[in-house]
Amino acid sequence: MTVHPPAPSGGRRVRVDGEFLGLAHNVTDIAEFLRRAGLEIDPAEVAGAPWIDWRGAGPGHWGPESAG
Repeated sequence: MTVHPPAPSGGRRVRVDGEFLGLAHNVTDIAEFLRRAGLEIDPAEVAGAPWIDWRGAGPGHWGPESAG
């Protein structure tokens, strides 16, 4: 799973194997995308999941105001 850098308008694009899953605004959104794909994960565990590639910023950054 790749979580792209925060967009200027807020949120982050999420892709798995090149497929766009949606725009996430927090780790709960990421957990929901994973649930829909058949993987149950607690939102509190999303930030530490080693198979999530956080690009441009870590899991605490979701909008332009926090992208530093």
